[in-house]
Amino acid sequence: MPIKNRLADMHGEITGWRRHLHAHPELLYDVHETAAFVVERLKSFGVDDITTGIGKTGLVAVIKGKSNSKGRVIGLRADMDALPIEEATGLDYASTVPGKMHACGHDGHTSMLLGAAKYLAETRNFDGTAVLIFQPAEEGGAGGLAMCQDGLMERWGIEEVYGMHNMPGMAVGEFAIRPGALLASSDEFEIVVTGKGGHAAAPHDAVDTTLVASQIVVSLQSVVARTVDPVKRVVLTVGTFETDSVASNVIAHTARLLGTVRTLDPEYRAIAEERVRRIAEDTASAFGARAEVTWTPGYPVTVNSETETRHAAEAAEAVAGKVNSNTDPIMPSEDFAYMLEERPGAYIFIGNGDTAMCHHPAYNFDDGAIPAGCSWFAELVERRMPVA
Repeated sequence: MPIKNRLADMHGEITGWRRHLHAHPELLYDVHETAAFVVERLKSFGVDDITTGIGKTGLVAVIKGKSNSKGRVIGLRADMDALPIEEATGLDYASTVPGKMHACGHDGHTSMLLGAAKYLAETRNFDGTAVLIFQPAEEGGAGGLAMCQDGLMERWGIEEVYGMHNMPGMAVGEFAIRPGALLASSDEFEIVVTGKGGHAAAPHDAVDTTLVASQIVVSLQSVVARTVDPVKRVVLTVGTFETDSVASNVIAHTARLLGTVRTLDPEYRAIAEERVRRIAEDTASAFGARAEVTWTPGYPVTVNSETETRHAAEAAEAVAGKVNSNTDPIMPSEDFAYMLEERPGAYIFIGNGDTAMCHHPAYNFDDGAIPAGCSWFAELVERRMPVA
């Protein structure tokens, strides 16, 4: 694997950073210690500028190349936050914070971008400006949107933007990407069904919300089965079903359903919302009950632009020798999508080996991927902004 020699030499150092971050996870926007750790390293590298407080607790670092004849600016992004999960790895560098762990590899993403930053600050073998984006609150907090709303793209003049995520199940250090939709949108819904509570022995004197809500759950399956074009991808899941009673001899007065809708086609976000509302309200009405639907829009579809996907794939091929340039899209969501709505760019997967899946208490980022990930960031900058 043609890893950049300097980054191969730094493998142990970067691994140390990653394991420190792994042992000290922070959630959402409360990434103050993580951001301070990143800032301390960036200052020691001699980057040209560091700005904190972008998107609440995000930070941006600037590294200028040895020349700037064309005024090019490329953004590189890593996420910093962890998850509210109790770690079960038993590692000697496992989380020291109860109920929090880096179960998605953001510690690895941050460390790889830091490694690339050190290399780029040392070599500066490019013509233009590299803008390094360290983002909070990817795990449900829309930190990417918050940074964009703080003027990320305009303030630093970013022309194109790139991000990376590890992928369990892919060989360590291999890459996969595709143009177009790569990751799904994710919206949430809550349905509260109100009927008429009563005694289980006298259902005729009640309006059984458990029965009504059950009918709604079953009917919601028609949203995908009978509304969506079979060649499109939409996933609707009801994840929670609860009533206001825990007794076996009581007909509950209210029932509450929580679920998500994921799709790779923005058109179906609107269609799914309309169908969920109609099915819930009309089904409840048919039984003499009432349904109130609350729809919460989440992250949009992550869409890679074609030209930038090609650039990302070429850099990956240079590092790994080959790249899967037409990987299948998957249905998790990612708030890097907000950055891709503002600027052309691409999101790429790097293999994490035969590990537990992301968001699992036994997950661990594979440090063997570090040299390849750092090299991809650096190679991308040098290829997109070559020195004349």
